[in-house]
Amino acid sequence: MSLLSKQLIYESYLQLLHLNEQKADSVSQTFFHYLDEKELNKIGTLPSNMSSIHVIECIGNHEPINNIGIATRMNLSKANITKITRKLTKDELIRRFQLTDNKKEVYFKLTAKGQQVFELHETLHSKKKQQFYDLIDDFSDDKQKIILEFLETMINELRHE
Repeated sequence: MSLLSKQLIYESYLQLLHLNEQKADSVSQTFFHYLDEKELNKIGTLPSNMSSIHVIECIGNHEPINNIGIATRMNLSKANITKITRKLTKDELIRRFQLTDNKKEVYFKLTAKGQQVFELHETLHSKKKQQFYDLIDDFSDDKQKIILEFLETMINELRHE
């Protein structure tokens, strides 16, 4: 199976996780599972849910970016992004600012602490992505297509609930 097909399956899987978390409104401890005490002490306070961590990822990959840009890229509501960015700003993981030529629009950038979380997440994300690809390699191309179809169906179902 091609890398592109695996990537499509993985992205669908991540989208399913985001939607599931959003629907359940639960706190995920997945991020903490992969950290040792030294890493936790280095960063200090981490976001309490995966959506917040993925907002940090989105900002880190696309800064400067505004609320609408984050909401569009993550397929989440603007209200949800506003709530998350307020908390991340309070926790000093991101900072708000305005461009000199546009005082109306608010943009976000990572703070030094937010950059640490972003880099750690990228490392963990790469590990999880490779684990996922290794898992998918155990399935034939036909079965991988079925998995992708299943995930796409689940995402569409969750979107329309």
